[in-house]
Amino acid sequence: MPLLLEKRGSGEARPGDLAVVRPGRGRARLEQVLGPASAIETVLEGLLVQEGELPGALSESDRSEGLTLTDGRSGQVVDRVDLRGELAFTIDPETAKDFDDALTLHPDRVLVHIADVAWFVPAGTALDRSAAERALSVYVPGLVAPMLPPELSDDACSLRPHVDRLCVTVELSLDSDLRVGEARFYRSVIRSSERLTYSRAEAILAGRERAEPELAEALRLAERVTTMIRERRFARGALEIETGEVAFAFDGEGGVADAWRESEPHAHMLVEELMILANEAVAALLAGRRREALFRVHERPEPQSVELLLARLADLEVPTPPAPERMGPAEAAALAAAAGEMVTEYTRRSGRGRDAFPALVLQSLKQARYDPRNLGHSGLASAAYCHFTSPIRRYPDLVCHRALLRELGAWDEPLPEDLSEQAEHASVRERHAAQIEYRADELCLAWLLEKRLYERGWDEPFEGEIVGLIPSGLFARFGDVFEGFVPARRLSGDYFELNALGTALVGRRGGRRYRLGDSVDVRVQEIRRTEGKVELVPAATAP
Repeated sequence: MPLLLEKRGSGEARPGDLAVVRPGRGRARLEQVLGPASAIETVLEGLLVQEGELPGALSESDRSEGLTLTDGRSGQVVDRVDLRGELAFTIDPETAKDFDDALTLHPDRVLVHIADVAWFVPAGTALDRSAAERALSVYVPGLVAPMLPPELSDDACSLRPHVDRLCVTVELSLDSDLRVGEARFYRSVIRSSERLTYSRAEAILAGRERAEPELAEALRLAERVTTMIRERRFARGALEIETGEVAFAFDGEGGVADAWRESEPHAHMLVEELMILANEAVAALLAGRRREALFRVHERPEPQSVELLLARLADLEVPTPPAPERMGPAEAAALAAAAGEMVTEYTRRSGRGRDAFPALVLQSLKQARYDPRNLGHSGLASAAYCHFTSPIRRYPDLVCHRALLRELGAWDEPLPEDLSEQAEHASVRERHAAQIEYRADELCLAWLLEKRLYERGWDEPFEGEIVGLIPSGLFARFGDVFEGFVPARRLSGDYFELNALGTALVGRRGGRRYRLGDSVDVRVQEIRRTEGKVELVPAATAP
């Protein structure tokens, strides 16, 4: 039904613009014009606005509560370890704006510096309540809806190079075999020397780019330490599953220029393994003293789920580890990890099921979540784990900072009594953010696919892989990054039904099977760009 728009906000709306409106009786109030709906950047911003994910600017009251900026710029450090003389550096993606963590490495110890967000966000303030409600930052291609206002997330709390920044430091000792020993925790002030990207760190390690000798040696040491740590983590039963993320480039004219599947950069390991260590060290201290916080828990899988996983993999002719006669949760977790390792090796070697088979392993596991109790982290094979290293973008990390600082005698306020509710809220918000991020990727891919088809022709076939099955059809990944749905009614020659294991659509009369991981040639039948949905047909179907 058409609505009469009353202009109240700023901006002049034109036909085809995407706008924020507030509906009323028979009319609506125009509050904000976002821009042309033909531009993908506008659509992504509209998605964040529609989902309520774009906060306002920092208010004056919040500023007075949260920006007591005595951060060492005057050269005075009170009750902090002064580490400004140490070489510290950050390693992040090229597009990163907020830097939660920095590293300092010595042959006998590793220092992980995390932004001291608790210093700037006092508990119980309007700023804190807003962050708790948001629970995390939401990222879509090219945009972020930050948990904290930009004045904090991009500036005061961000560990930018060549400025003094307040941190909480986790210091981990190393022995001669690069084994991690005792952990120390303290508030500090640092001055990062370098803002490294993954690509630049890798270029320095490979000798393709020169760097200061001290920095180059620190990176080489980080590589040796984290390689050993990762090997030991997998040896103790941590899950090894490769799932690449899709990255995008935009053309600056409202379109998507390209998309590609990113495997984990080698330099990411340097950061990830040390962050896992810091998270484990904080969680071990809090759990060892039976303190509540917001632990990151990943409970062991149900034995029945792992049994189903093995049956599915066997039906798809994928090698599986032998199952014990009796299986409890501990055996199920070890078996899932072994199956994940075999699936990774099989897909690398055969090239078959690269997307479909790892997804089966993940589907057999319980979902990671937050809990005030330490219940362990099965996927990482950690006895105690929490999120501590990203307090700029995750509220549970901020709660863990406060819990740690209480143990250090540097925080005198009690933790809130509703930790169970906060844990549930953060878990729900995390799942909601993942849905938004997935939908944003779908929109970008639909934009790009439409552009590609106009260039190459709509009737050109694609080679794809079956990555999902439901009774009404199959999902296919094609062109490396695109995904679409083939309705079962489009599969000619038979009536197809989903088998009992959910691994194949099987023809009722002829027995032809469309299996997970199988290759399939498809054509694009329809793109619903505003929904990010793509309908496919088998390539043999006449256009």
